[in-house]
Amino acid sequence: MGSVAAAEAVLVVLGVLGAPPAAGAEASGVFQEMVKSECHFINGTDRVRFVKRFIHNREQYVHFDSDVGVFVGDTTFGEKVARYWNRDPEWMEYRRAAVDRRCRHNYELCTPFLEECRAEAGAECDP
Repeated sequence: MGSVAAAEAVLVVLGVLGAPPAAGAEASGVFQEMVKSECHFINGTDRVRFVKRFIHNREQYVHFDSDVGVFVGDTTFGEKVARYWNRDPEWMEYRRAAVDRRCRHNYELCTPFLEECRAEAGAECDP
């Protein structure tokens, strides 16, 4: 599932679950929706952790952590989203496989560049 499809899925869930605007707040028509994926490598690829964070208006409301293996709600609304996503076994298997599909795969692709960059004396690498 690409990042655009993931963003669309988030918007659909927001609509389905009926995310209301804050009490007394007027809807401005402008909001920020962000999905951030992180790969944490410990000792090369011996131990890899994948974290995917879902953020709305600078507040993380739900995240997936491969060490936990399920979505975890960080807000009341995020708990609803997490329950919704966690009940789909295919979606969860796809998420759990991201450690290999995204992290380990990209590590293997990037390692030659990173090693070459480190070998240059005093060079600052900007991957």
